[in-house]
Amino acid sequence: MIYHLATNFTHQLPFLNVLKYITFRSGAAMFTALILSFMLGMPIIRWLQSWQNGGQPIREDGPDSHLVTKKGTPTMGGLLMLFSIIVSTLLWSDWRNSYMWVVLFVLCGYGALGFADDYLKVSKRNTKGVPGKIKLLVQLTIALIAAILISAFAKPLHSTALALPFFKYYLLQLGVFYFFFAALVITGSSNAVNLTDGLDGLAIGPIMIVAACFALICYLVGNVTFANYLQLHAVQNSSELCIFCCAIIGAGLGFLWYNAPPAQVFMGDVGSLSLGGAIGTVSVIVKHEIVLFVIGGLFVIETLSVIIQVTTFKLYGRRTFKMAPIHHHFEKIGWSETKIVMRFWIIAIIFALLGLSTLKLR
Repeated sequence: MIYHLATNFTHQLPFLNVLKYITFRSGAAMFTALILSFMLGMPIIRWLQSWQNGGQPIREDGPDSHLVTKKGTPTMGGLLMLFSIIVSTLLWSDWRNSYMWVVLFVLCGYGALGFADDYLKVSKRNTKGVPGKIKLLVQLTIALIAAILISAFAKPLHSTALALPFFKYYLLQLGVFYFFFAALVITGSSNAVNLTDGLDGLAIGPIMIVAACFALICYLVGNVTFANYLQLHAVQNSSELCIFCCAIIGAGLGFLWYNAPPAQVFMGDVGSLSLGGAIGTVSVIVKHEIVLFVIGGLFVIETLSVIIQVTTFKLYGRRTFKMAPIHHHFEKIGWSETKIVMRFWIIAIIFALLGLSTLKLR
């Protein structure tokens, strides 16, 4: 909105030309989201406490310490981030950019699903929310719509193609199967972040790290000069998504202020499902779906730990880990919550650096 208003007065006020730069607007979006999160954090937390009547239900089969340390903590803190991200993105982005609306559609769609899931858990006072099959069906439907829209907005060469890391110009044409692949990427990213959100500050740190990486990727891929220099597949108009990714970082920093151990509020599914799905959508737009699996390697590990745990128990009647996702395994063997969070953040940074290295290794 500010971008469109300012462009009407650039002739009279030349200094407003700074708003034409993606870098300036990205920084402004980050700062705006941060300030909004700081300002609204405590009012939203108090509002959540007033009606949740006991906070988020705690799993009885989880670590014993959670029944003491996390009891009474409100959930749905993701609402704070969603509001900050949406407002700052709309304030500083170019509303004519189609990709921006697709990402916001996924963010809001998955956010609504997460809100319903959290609401059922809180209102019924148990850890079961929306049934798993219904949740997955809604996720896939939203993701499939997003994939079709992304394909329609992309240039013909990219519309149903998968770009591969380390290959300069090769594109794997998937045809109609690309829509299902993209939907799986978006849904998988959403659920992977959701599984990671189990300790104070654990998920939001890696989310900001991944968002920062994709802010850079969006900027490079959306700039033909940089894309050609790095031998990346240029995606026209994708640089505007840098603003959205930076808004995630700003909102995440503000949320972390209240989510740092011991947390005053939990993210909830309204935050984890929506942010994971949005990041997956960005990766699909910029043709870096496979790189997402590297940059978001921590989320992949968390997801694999659950798959391995379920598979080995069903096949052999035993558990590979003391508890899944894997961060709970380390709790069970005696690691402190802060140690787990910090070490997982370090792992997330390592994966991010590995993923960014693919931009140059062609």
